[in-house]
Amino acid sequence: MRELHDQALEQIRVMLPPSWNIKAEWEPQVPGPVEPDAVWSLSGPDGQQTTLLVEVKSRSIEPREIHLMSQKLGVMRSRLRSLIPTSASILISTYLSPRAREMLDASGTSYIDATGNVRLQSAVPALFISTGGATKDPWRENRPILSLKGPAAARVVRALADFRPPYRAREVAERSHTPASSVSRILDFLDREALLMREPRGAVTEVKVADLIRRWTKDYDLTRTNHVTSLLEPRGIDALLRKLRNTELSYAATASLGAAAVAPYAATRLAVLYVPSVTQPAATLGLRNVETGANVLLVEPFDSVVFERTRLADGLCVAAISQVAADLLTSPGRGPAEGEELLRWMEDHEDSWRR
Repeated sequence: MRELHDQALEQIRVMLPPSWNIKAEWEPQVPGPVEPDAVWSLSGPDGQQTTLLVEVKSRSIEPREIHLMSQKLGVMRSRLRSLIPTSASILISTYLSPRAREMLDASGTSYIDATGNVRLQSAVPALFISTGGATKDPWRENRPILSLKGPAAARVVRALADFRPPYRAREVAERSHTPASSVSRILDFLDREALLMREPRGAVTEVKVADLIRRWTKDYDLTRTNHVTSLLEPRGIDALLRKLRNTELSYAATASLGAAAVAPYAATRLAVLYVPSVTQPAATLGLRNVETGANVLLVEPFDSVVFERTRLADGLCVAAISQVAADLLTSPGRGPAEGEELLRWMEDHEDSWRR
């Protein structure tokens, strides 16, 4: 990520007029639950200055992700406004499609990608830079995939786990909201890994769900793949549950809290909640920032698939069991052991969770 950031910074330096200046701070130490990847200080010839909050994604960004990212950047600006006077934010990526750039334009978010697509605007000091780069992703190739990294793989894995076969690639593509070409490559990979069975003409007839989820967690990790903030509910987990049952916040319980809704194995000591952004839930639920002793993790997801096929259980909104299992397997403490217990429960109670 740092290399991509530095390349983008150099792109802007070359484009700026000689009388302008830009300075960057990578991974600034900012108090609070949201942190930018970098902060850029931009100053004009008259001495006016603005600060840009920088989000770096070392991959191509799909248009379906833009709303969540724009929302996250907006929350970050709002949260840090009292600490860092800022008027803008900027997204850096390896590639942004025309549709993704159009959506960023509409949201007022600046951007840079590694192919030369640039849009940087500032009201004070007044600045507008726009250049065109590639219109097609130069890194998207029709070659076999070698892992289950990324949102596309996650959406396909979740669909395969959540729905009973038989189904063809086209149906998986529709259920996972993923391009058919990507689905086909992922199914080929899973076939090579012996994680599913297919008919000669390609229809999937069987999915080894437990093994599939275990294989996914070699490339997916709850705390590393997502953006996680550790917080404290001073009155304990039971108090948090009472608040969640009476809140209108958007969330999905996962890990131990999610598993407890169907197959409790032990008292939940760490509540994990997926939320669209951290700031509002933390304030509404009365959670505190702590350096140690956290009993709540608020998780901004890497992809909206974590909110697919949620359900109500005992008054709580709970993530799909397949997502809960993957999150347990990659959780700290007893999480992996609880994850294995949940996988066994899933095999024995398929009718109660699989569609």
